[in-house]
Amino acid sequence: MKNIFLFIRRFFNFFLFLFLQVLCISFLRKYNRSYEAAYSNVAHSFTGVIDEKYNNVQYYFDLKKTNNALAAENAKLKTALNQLLHNGDSLNSNKLYTMIDSLNKDSLGSVRKYEYYEAKVVNNSVSNENNYITIEKGANQGIKKDLTVTSPTGIVGRVVSVSPNYSIVMSLLNHNSHVTVKLKRTGFNEGFVEWDGKEANVLVLNNVPKSVDVKKGDSVVTSNISDFPENLMIGRVQEIKANPSTKYYNIKIATSANFYSLQYVYVIKNNFVNEQKTLESAQPK
Repeated sequence: MKNIFLFIRRFFNFFLFLFLQVLCISFLRKYNRSYEAAYSNVAHSFTGVIDEKYNNVQYYFDLKKTNNALAAENAKLKTALNQLLHNGDSLNSNKLYTMIDSLNKDSLGSVRKYEYYEAKVVNNSVSNENNYITIEKGANQGIKKDLTVTSPTGIVGRVVSVSPNYSIVMSLLNHNSHVTVKLKRTGFNEGFVEWDGKEANVLVLNNVPKSVDVKKGDSVVTSNISDFPENLMIGRVQEIKANPSTKYYNIKIATSANFYSLQYVYVIKNNFVNEQKTLESAQPK
């Protein structure tokens, strides 16, 4: 104990200098927006590298699950391709249009509406009040704020912050996340899902009247008025309760995406979203 006190006494000035230095930096970051922005960029890049190293270890132990998911997705794509080749005639043009996810063809050929960017997950939280996901792709790879994000099994969230090589995604497990959805079996498309902060793989489906025919196991997908492409899987109805004080159901859905084991996601870019927003903003209020 005596040696500890002697050590502190001997290097007291040095420790005091470090403490004051850290205090000054914290004041600069807190009260100066320029320093705060610079600090945030450096912090995001630094923590992104650390998260990437940590995730490499976890990724090794989840290789089997990842490979199984990729194999299942490839099987679905091969099945869809076979259906395209079999049904690609004039009598099935609507089905063909839906499956290739493109606009009507013109003299220049088909125009792709959505582009998909694969990205590796390097950090993911599921137990906080508001959860976020860090992916290893950023502005240098074409990622922008507000792009939507999905996994091979279901939607994941939305990009909220971008650095040169990393992006932060607001997970569906976040109180600020709201997605417009529809019931695939009935076509009802005026509901929305949000997280109640309890179970990591369970969302709450709101705004479904008791007059709607909803059943346990029904598929819940993105609607045509969502920012996501239509009919992307969100989950399945797990529990239905009639709220006696309102005309709506209390519905819980099990998410299709497993937020505990996310390894790869797809960032979706809508090539026509700016045109749509410009047209809508020009309408008289």
